[in-house]
This record gives sequence, C-alpha cells and structure tokens, in this order.
Amino acid sequence: MNNFGVLLLFGSLTLLMILRIPIAFSLAISSILTALYLQIPMLFIFQKMVNGLNSFTFLAVPFFILAAQIMIEGDISTKLMELANVLVGRIRGGTAMVNVVASMFFGGISGSSVADVSSIGSFLIPAMEAEGYDKDFSVAVTVTSSVQGVIIPPSQNMIYYSLAAGGLSIGKLFVAGYIPGIMLGIGLMITTYIISVKRNYPKGRKYTLKEGLFVAKDAVLGLFMIVIIIGGIVMGIFTPTESAAIASAYALFITFFIYKNMTFKKLYKIFVNTTNMLLMIIAIIAASSAFGFLLAYMRIPLMVTNFFLSISDNPFIILISINVLMLVLGLVMDMGVLILLLTPILLPVAVSIGIDPIHFGIIMILNLGLGLCTPPVGTSLFVGCAIADLKIEKSVKMLLPFYTTMIILLIILIAFPQLSLWLPNRMLG
Repeated sequence: MNNFGVLLLFGSLTLLMILRIPIAFSLAISSILTALYLQIPMLFIFQKMVNGLNSFTFLAVPFFILAAQIMIEGDISTKLMELANVLVGRIRGGTAMVNVVASMFFGGISGSSVADVSSIGSFLIPAMEAEGYDKDFSVAVTVTSSVQGVIIPPSQNMIYYSLAAGGLSIGKLFVAGYIPGIMLGIGLMITTYIISVKRNYPKGRKYTLKEGLFVAKDAVLGLFMIVIIIGGIVMGIFTPTESAAIASAYALFITFFIYKNMTFKKLYKIFVNTTNMLLMIIAIIAASSAFGFLLAYMRIPLMVTNFFLSISDNPFIILISINVLMLVLGLVMDMGVLILLLTPILLPVAVSIGIDPIHFGIIMILNLGLGLCTPPVGTSLFVGCAIADLKIEKSVKMLLPFYTTMIILLIILIAFPQLSLWLPNRMLG
C-alpha cells in the first residue's frame, strides 16, 4: 500500500469538500491527482468512469426519479395523504400521524426522502401549524418520517448499493426493506403519539365508512404502482429497470387520463427536473467509480478489514464500530455518495465476519438515512426547515426523540438479522 497515495486521495478530497467544490468534481479531481502520482494512465481512469455507468441496472434510476416527479406534479401524494388521514387521522396528534403514514405510502413509491419532504411537507407542515402544532414538531415529524423513503422499496439508494456491491440482487434488497421500513414507521408513530399526548395536540376528524371507501378508491390507483414495481420483480415478470419504466408510464397514464390533473406544462417541468437530477447522479457515479478503483488498487479495503478485525473478534462489536463510523460520516457527506464510497471498503469487512450482504445493505441505508435529518448537510432537514421558515438550530432539540427512536431501531436490526433477511429468503430463496 502506498501511504502517500492514500493521504493524497483522502486529503485532496477533504480539502476540496472544505472549499465547497461540488462532490462529483471533488471525487474526480482527487482521483486524477492520485492516479498521476501513482503513474496510472489517465485513459485507464476515464475508462473506469465510463464502466461505472455501463450497467443495465443503472437505467432504473432515471425511471424511478421520473416516477417520483410525476407523483409530485400529478398530486398523487395528496390522495395518499387523504388515505392516511382516513386510517390514523382520528388519533391524538392525528395530522402528525397522517404525516408518518403518508410518508410510508409515498416513500414506498418514490423512493426518495427529499421528494417526500418537498411534496408531503409543503402541504402538511402548514396544515399542522394551522391546527396548533408547534413548528419545530411539524418539521421533526416530516423530516424523520421521510427516511422511510430510503428503506421502503423502491429505493434509489438500494440501487446505488447494488451497483457498488458488484451487482447484488435488487429484488432481494427491495423486499428486505419492508419489515425494517414498517418498523421505522411504527416507532415514529409511537414517538409522535407520546409527544402529542404530552403537548395535548388535537385529534383529526373521523370519516364515515362511505367517505373512507371513496378516499381509498381514489388512492388505490397510486398505491398500485407498488404492486407493479415490487410484484413484477418478485414474480420474475420484470427486471428492476423494466418495472421502473412501466411504473413511470403507469403514473403518466393515471395522472393524464384518470385523475386528469397533468398538463404538458407540468410534464415539461417534470422532464427538466428529472434531467437535472440525473446529470448530477451520473457525474457522481462516474467519479466514484474511479475513486473506488483507486481504493482497490491501493488495497485500502484490506487495510480497513484488518483494522476492524484488530478491534475485536466479536461480529456484533465490529458491526457497532462500523455503524458509529457511518453515523459520523453521515453528518458531513451526502447519503448517495457515501453508499458508493463506503460499500467497496466496508462490505468486505462485513462479509469477513459472516454478515449477509443484504443485511449489511439495509443497515447501511438506514444508518446513512439518519444523516438526511442532521446538520450540517442534512438535505431533508434543510428542505423541511425551508418550508416551515424555521432556522436549523431551532429544529435540532425536537429531532432528538425521533433520532433516538431511529438509533434504537438500527441497533435492533444489527442484533437480529432475520428482520431484514426473513422476507427475501421466504419470497426469493
């Protein structure tokens, strides 16, 4: 291992990030500088960048982004919120409960935490404030419940993990996210209820059976996207890429011809937003592929594996140590980037102590999802605070009980692998 090469790779990346250079450029520049020092031909580095994008699985990403944008502009999220209101709105703190359940529904289709906050939060945060909920509580519920979007399938981040892990089964990853995702939703609802009772937040309205059935009938078309995506993959009808494309076409069909709230002006905005997001993702994946090659070239994964094995021979202790590292890194770097960078380094450590790659993927995604809710780079937190016109520092205290709930769930998932593995093993073998 070349010690100066390692220092140059990580040192230049850190310096460029401190200088606020976009992460894709930071990764690319640090990779090129290190390759020049190691006398690796530039053509080889550029080939690695291209090869990182040369995957049929990667084609699922733009279609999932497109489906999420259609849902936002086509008001499918509003119908899912109405269904959540029918189910849990009558409970103490009903609108907050609706927030959690709506995020579960929406996240189960869009796969994006930020899309969840920007769509559901733009409606529910003002609605909660109007009903007498404190602003910091409204933001905390919205932001933390949006993490369900990264773990309940389909999830773009699971696709990133699959790519970084060398082509792990996306179908198994998707199915593995259901039980942890539902557990996360239940845990957040319990926390929400306790705080709502303590602060005497209001109950929501009760729906008659007729009203409830009408709302459910209207929302079920949106929920059917989950059946298309997950059902098609599990039954072997579609690949993940095909299911994402069909789901996008289905979303366009129902918003144009059934809900009739999609316009060509909105469609133009959808394609612009999707293209902008996709270009950013392409740049990050290409640059991280070159960065990952240099990690392997300098045998950094082996060094990290030996380091963690020197700490303890207890798999649980090692896994806890890895999670502490990921929690710290999640405070300062974006989730998608960390998945692409850390998976080639930490997955060999996990495998060496007998951890199933699917189980490790679920743990990593939930762990790094916590970073979406925490400053200084918590993108979902920034969006939620912007919607509520709340300063970041005023939101942190109220986030703590929800954050604690998520940490407890993370520890439970670490201790009991079958919570992640039972369903995919049962359904997919």
